[in-house]
Amino acid sequence: MTQSSACCGGKGGDVTVDLAKVDGIIDKYGRDRAGILGMFQDIQREYRYLPKDAVAHVCRTLGVPLAKGYEVATFFKALSLKPRGKYTIQVCLGTACHLKGGPNVIEQFERELSVKTGDTTADKKFTLESVNCLGACALAPLVRVDEKDFGKTTPGTVKKVVKAF
Repeated sequence: MTQSSACCGGKGGDVTVDLAKVDGIIDKYGRDRAGILGMFQDIQREYRYLPKDAVAHVCRTLGVPLAKGYEVATFFKALSLKPRGKYTIQVCLGTACHLKGGPNVIEQFERELSVKTGDTTADKKFTLESVNCLGACALAPLVRVDEKDFGKTTPGTVKKVVKAF
């Protein structure tokens, strides 16, 4: 088994990338360049982010310039080059959610978790994100923690959402 150690941004964020696992993901897509987005999604599912060594290995294996690999990795908001928390909190800021208090909800999450939107808590438990739409306007403002939705969230219920995890 080939392994590589990669630093993922400090603060205890070292991770060992199992290149045999990465090769398995590449093989799943037939080593076809057209599958690079799917490969990156699968790698992120495995590591909760895209380690630099994994991106470099995919690019080397597929014969894709590293810059092109990073172009894909940074274009899609769903992909992250920074370590993410065990749980991802997404606060909808689409029109309905915005009008019903979404900005106040996200500000309360920032205070409760002591992070800014787009960052991960020091204990690596939560990553806080804003999103443009979660497709459930009747539940505005909507908060999604991984696959669980919390509708009609208010700044006063933020602590309850955090405690649920």
